[in-house]
Amino acid sequence: MPPLTRYHIKMGLMYFILSLFMGVMLVAQPLFDLSTDVLGLRPVFFHFLVVGWITQIIIGVAHWMFPKKSKENPRGNILFGWIVFFALNIGLVLRGFGEPLSLMYPDTIWGWALVLSAVLQSLAGWLFVVNIWGRVKER
Repeated sequence: MPPLTRYHIKMGLMYFILSLFMGVMLVAQPLFDLSTDVLGLRPVFFHFLVVGWITQIIIGVAHWMFPKKSKENPRGNILFGWIVFFALNIGLVLRGFGEPLSLMYPDTIWGWALVLSAVLQSLAGWLFVVNIWGRVKER
């Protein structure tokens, strides 16, 4: 298994554990008389679950299992692969902090953290598609 695949899968598992913990916190809110999502955890929970866990696992497995591009360059541009990994995960961390903090402190820099998060995650998605596109072919 290539190192990039291992890192994507391990980070995906981390986001899975984090999202499970956040899910428990969201379900337990009525026990603490919190009628609304005070900390803004609901969007972070869904984002960590879908992008952090599911999407990251898909990217890691696709990097590993898709047909090889060529003998010289079997997995495409490895630099793009690492940029995808770091951009996706930095974007997720920014989302994890930016969402609740922008709710607690509106009109501060935390709103821009959400913008940067979206840009980084979009960049990761586009670079992944560009890098994997040539590997989607007939046998």
